[in-house]
Amino acid sequence: MIGTRARTAAAALAVGAALAGCATRQADRPAAEPEPTAATTSTAAASPSATGPGAVPPVELRLAFAGDVHFTGRTLRLLDDPRTAFGPIVPVLRDADLTLVNLETAVTSRGTAQPKRYQFRSPETAYPALRAAGIDAVSLANNHTLDYGRVGLLDTLDAAADVDFPVFGAGRTADAAYAPWLSTVKGVRVAALGLSQVHELAAQWQATETRPGIAMAFDTDRAVAAVRAARDRADLVVVFMHWGIEGDPCPTGEMKTFARRLAAAGADIVIGAHAHTLLADGWLGRTYVHYGLGNFLWYGGSRSTDSGVLRLTVRGRTVTRTEFLPATVSGTGQPVLASGAAKGRIEDRIATAKRCTGLTAKRP
Repeated sequence: MIGTRARTAAAALAVGAALAGCATRQADRPAAEPEPTAATTSTAAASPSATGPGAVPPVELRLAFAGDVHFTGRTLRLLDDPRTAFGPIVPVLRDADLTLVNLETAVTSRGTAQPKRYQFRSPETAYPALRAAGIDAVSLANNHTLDYGRVGLLDTLDAAADVDFPVFGAGRTADAAYAPWLSTVKGVRVAALGLSQVHELAAQWQATETRPGIAMAFDTDRAVAAVRAARDRADLVVVFMHWGIEGDPCPTGEMKTFARRLAAAGADIVIGAHAHTLLADGWLGRTYVHYGLGNFLWYGGSRSTDSGVLRLTVRGRTVTRTEFLPATVSGTGQPVLASGAAKGRIEDRIATAKRCTGLTAKRP
């Protein structure tokens, strides 16, 4: 396990590389925790780069996003074969140029359970499973990354580094936690940041200059500054938020206010998770916002089994097409694309949820 380091880093890298061969896309992955002064960059497809910030190559990117993922309870057994852990949804995830989800767990076998109702942890084979599914990076800015304390968080970061799997939204210091993951995809420099707006244990879990933790939205000045800094370094800025009220398909006033701050700071796309139910999407000026993608690969009962994959087509900084593929969390915990009446029911719920977003239906 991570704590004992019984295996070598070289062995871990070999496992990750073998499983990566199952994906249809290949990338030179950046270090899991980018240096705050010079975040690392990966290349997801060979193509000439832009000449400077804002000089966006005239190419289309296809992005995919999904919600909360962990390997606990019924989903733990899926890691018996990490290559097949995500099941039949994998072709949808692999089809995009860049795919991001929220990893809702500590990756550790150590640490002390924190004083909260639910504690989630997964073995380190979670990362090869994510890579085999075609997922390029994950946000760790959520209310479960420190479920087993700072020991568990450091194990989570170390396990990602061991197999060179990109994570963002958490780090050994505040500078690292708020730093973006930078990746060049078809010549477009993409920055992804993770922020949490969940109040539970927020003060204790926030990263500081001397303490590992996650990036919190409550430090508004720092969070907004991080987005502005990413704007200066990237062509496209994505913010993955953890926010909302569990079971509530409507965004809170706190969410709406912060979304406006993110848009003003230069975020092009804002994606949400945490509420364990689907929320809806729309526009804040030219910024595309989806308030909540629900559960994706999930351990057991929850407030809703409704799920799905959000697919965006982007040209330059502009989202030109949005598509949500409804899915259902199945009895195995794996998401399965919905059809027929089930698909229609999910689409109807999302249409109802759109009424409370406060967002415009079309891009200006």
